[in-house]
Amino acid sequence: MTIAVPANTLPASFRPKLRLGFNTRVSFNDDAGPAQGLRDGIELYKAAERLGYQSGWAYQRHFDHYLSSPLPFFAAVGQHTRRITLGSAVIPMRYQDPILLAEAAGTTDLLIDGRLELAIATGGNAAFDAVFGASDTDARTEAKRRQARFLSAISGEVLHTVTEALPGSSPGAELRVTPHSPTLRSRIRQGSASLGSAIQAAELGIGLISGTVLHDHEDGETFGEYQARLIEAYRATWRKTWTTEPPPVAVAASILVGTTAELRDKYAAYDRERRTKGIAASRPKGALAPVAQPVGAQISPVFQGTPDQVIQAVYNDPGLAAADEVVLFLPPAFGLAENVRLLTDLAHEVAPAFGWSPALDT
Repeated sequence: MTIAVPANTLPASFRPKLRLGFNTRVSFNDDAGPAQGLRDGIELYKAAERLGYQSGWAYQRHFDHYLSSPLPFFAAVGQHTRRITLGSAVIPMRYQDPILLAEAAGTTDLLIDGRLELAIATGGNAAFDAVFGASDTDARTEAKRRQARFLSAISGEVLHTVTEALPGSSPGAELRVTPHSPTLRSRIRQGSASLGSAIQAAELGIGLISGTVLHDHEDGETFGEYQARLIEAYRATWRKTWTTEPPPVAVAASILVGTTAELRDKYAAYDRERRTKGIAASRPKGALAPVAQPVGAQISPVFQGTPDQVIQAVYNDPGLAAADEVVLFLPPAFGLAENVRLLTDLAHEVAPAFGWSPALDT
């Protein structure tokens, strides 16, 4: 049965969800191979758009059985969809050339009619220095430097003024990234895992998306409580810095609606696996061996059960209550049919109770 709850019945502390999205790893396994995984990814976006989802996010992960280069993937997805926004959640800036990324982002955004939403991260992970090369500073400082350069580039700023005659340019030429998408900067977000990064996003004047792993929380503070605190800090800093209302905040979450006993058992098993293995849960066949969860990190809960149970659990979570947009995190090892089922059940059975209305073709 489809639930349709009017927005005015929402709990007083619960923000109506303006948009509904999903987050996929675009994973593949050793049996079907990467080409099938990429094709399934495109089909997933098409199905989500038919269901009325407003956003679809894909995570970048190097050297594993997941999407490593989201922008060409989004350019392909954009040729099969026409309304849903396509977002990266997230691109770690530590290993990005900021100018090349700006060129690729501008090109992709123009090809998909301004539907690109880039979430970037400036965390201190330096796991692949042996491949990409080390920097003279620590990983976080280098990531922030590259982020600033990237934001300048996509804003259309002059990156260099030519001072001598060179092939392809003449003295006085002002070099900017082309092709330029004028509105792209307004669709950049910070992928935030801590209070500091949320405040940084507000100070930079970019959007915010909070994921399924957080760190630097206070002792005894739950995941949802900390997430709500960093969202409020983002909004307060934005208002103080820009004297305007902040853009909508998105939050990724594992919300698994069990419409049958079989599905409830399956989702409960995934919940147990995630509680036990943390970020290593639900890996496709052939993926790298599970890694340890970062010290001091918290992993988000799994909201699973009957539709009524899921609705109540989401209502009671401070982080999800504070968000403007909920992004459904899809277990990486689930196949296309399973993921479409998750999207369908969330959209039909639960999301209307959050004040959400689907974006459907007329």
